[in-house]
Amino acid sequence: MTKERLYLYDTTLRDGQQTQGVQFSTSDKQAIAAVLDELGVDYIEGGWPGANPTDSEFFDNAPKTRATMTAFGMTKRAGRSAENDEVLAGVLNAQTPAVCIVGKTHDFHVDTALGITLEENLDNIRASIAHIVAQGREALFDAEHFFDGWKANPAYALDCCVTAYKAGARWVVLCDTNGGALPAEVAEATAAVIAAGVPGDHVGIHTHNDTEHAVANSLAAVDAGARQVQGTLNGLGERCGNANLTTLIPTLLLKEPYSCQFETGVTPEALTGLSRASRLLDDILNRVPTKQAAYVGSSAFAHKAGLHASAIAKDPTTYEHIDPALVGNTRIIPMSNQAGQSNLRERLKGAGIEVEPGDPALARILDRIKAQESAGFAYDTAQASFELLAREELGTLPAFFDVERYRVISERRRNARGEIVVESEAVVTVSIRGEPRTSYYKNEHASDLSDDGPVNALWQALKSDLGPYQAMIDDMKLVDFKVRITNGGTEAVTRVIIDYQDGAGHRWATVGVSANIVDAAFDALHEGIVWKLLRDEAMA
Repeated sequence: MTKERLYLYDTTLRDGQQTQGVQFSTSDKQAIAAVLDELGVDYIEGGWPGANPTDSEFFDNAPKTRATMTAFGMTKRAGRSAENDEVLAGVLNAQTPAVCIVGKTHDFHVDTALGITLEENLDNIRASIAHIVAQGREALFDAEHFFDGWKANPAYALDCCVTAYKAGARWVVLCDTNGGALPAEVAEATAAVIAAGVPGDHVGIHTHNDTEHAVANSLAAVDAGARQVQGTLNGLGERCGNANLTTLIPTLLLKEPYSCQFETGVTPEALTGLSRASRLLDDILNRVPTKQAAYVGSSAFAHKAGLHASAIAKDPTTYEHIDPALVGNTRIIPMSNQAGQSNLRERLKGAGIEVEPGDPALARILDRIKAQESAGFAYDTAQASFELLAREELGTLPAFFDVERYRVISERRRNARGEIVVESEAVVTVSIRGEPRTSYYKNEHASDLSDDGPVNALWQALKSDLGPYQAMIDDMKLVDFKVRITNGGTEAVTRVIIDYQDGAGHRWATVGVSANIVDAAFDALHEGIVWKLLRDEAMA
């Protein structure tokens, strides 16, 4: 059976930038565009030329992509021609092969927001699309508030879509701008647009996630005949975000009936880079990845219950809907005090440690895990610390270096100019093959009260001089730091979990527990380095 072509349109660089707390630099946008192009999306919406300096600079230096680079703008304003509208001209001046313009399709917005007649709005749509086409560009019409407009005045909402199509729009994109639509009404409205005269292979869908239905609504539109799907990486977007392409893309490629019916520009080989693309975006944004994200989250294929792990060991399909490798993810068998020997052996196997069933070491490891978790440790997320514990119990943990001592000092004071200064300094002494090495780090900030902090000072000192191991840890960086008080009162115990990443994109986590938060953090930092050395030595 010949598959239909389904087109993927990414708006991370435009709609995603409207996420609260997100502000891309030009270099950020260029890096994200490269990842999107490598993934295989068909369109990359770069932003709104002229709306801000970053977007204008991006289009001035737009990367060469296989994907169709698209500029975003709005229809011409009433009372002037498309040729003489400077806002529309600014979008066309970006010289992109495709131009997407937003226009009103809800009569309430035409009356209230624009203050023009319904016919004037139709003329704005018609003239703007025709002008874009006359310039030799591919025209897309973003039908803003379409689903609200369709419920309020279906005849007018449909008229706007048909007008854009007849004027030459390659795509008429139905937008759930407020994010309040549900799948059944999206399917009904999409079918109505197609029945009104806009062919399905000219209809797109753009949804927001205000009811957690953005992905479901997108699929409903595809079911009804739409053949372009818009979204963002990791579901970035205004308010609650847009349809998440890291969920939509694997669903379309791997799940029936979509996998049997459609093909996209994303190849199976490119799909294996999806998890990396998702994490790269979070890295650029300096955000902690969502562990429970479908397909690409670090917990998406984590199996904590002993019953599940036992079945997974026999056949992964017992508790996994896809092979995690298809999207570049990995299976995790977390360790906790709920674990049995099935979990333990499977987790050890994943770490390259083979232990025969019935080996007494298994019971010792489980007993130690349960004792540690009673003391406040948590190994279900700190996989690296679990592996080090297991290897220590098995007698297979190399002695890379010993920590002889550390000291850390934080001070707040006023300098000679009367400015408040906060500074931290740390000294760490380690022993490598009997040779002591002492490292020192100091940092201070004035006025803003922001200091790198005692934990960062310890980290910088610890990793600054490890002699023969230095090259292995130079690409390490901390990506998350979580603190939890496990007991209250004067006997409070602090648990610190630290997530790391290296230059190859590998991620791991360690845990430290102590009545002293700095000591708990230092233990976690120490184990983070030891695990990196262990893995790199094994791969050498």
